[in-house]
Amino acid sequence: MASHTHSGTRRRILFDEALPVDHRLNRVYRIGAGLMGLFLVAFGILGLTDNIGFFDTGGNTAIGLNTNGALSVLSICVGLLLFVGMVIGGNFASTLNMVLGVLFILNGFLFLGLLGTDSNFLAFGIQNVLFSFVVGLVLMAFGMYGRVSTNLPHDNPYWRARHPEAEQRATPSAADDQVR
Repeated sequence: MASHTHSGTRRRILFDEALPVDHRLNRVYRIGAGLMGLFLVAFGILGLTDNIGFFDTGGNTAIGLNTNGALSVLSICVGLLLFVGMVIGGNFASTLNMVLGVLFILNGFLFLGLLGTDSNFLAFGIQNVLFSFVVGLVLMAFGMYGRVSTNLPHDNPYWRARHPEAEQRATPSAADDQVR
């Protein structure tokens, strides 16, 4: 089995705040995450308008998903966070989308195990679990745009951070400058 190692010391990765590069798909992914945030805000508001208990598990629904007061408030907070990430953009939005995507998937697994138990304090149903999985995967894909690929361009800072030896070969040393 082949392994990939870098010689030398590891360096801290510093990225420009304007990255990933503004490609038109970057805007699509940011808007997609923002719209997902607005959907969560609408879901939360509709859940709160039914005057259900904060931890009620009576099977109240909004937009086809089970809800209670706690899930509604949590949905509004996460939805607003996604919308703010869309507005800020750049690495903040990318990292936020990846982190929230992982949290949605973990949340789906957690409440899949809690279905039908008294510990299901957010009143999740199987439709909520499936929604959590789908939203998590979509947010992770949105967040990984421009960061994870086998064919990133060589001027991409994520590629340069993974290949420091190529950057050292490309930049002439001070000794080479003195010879010229």
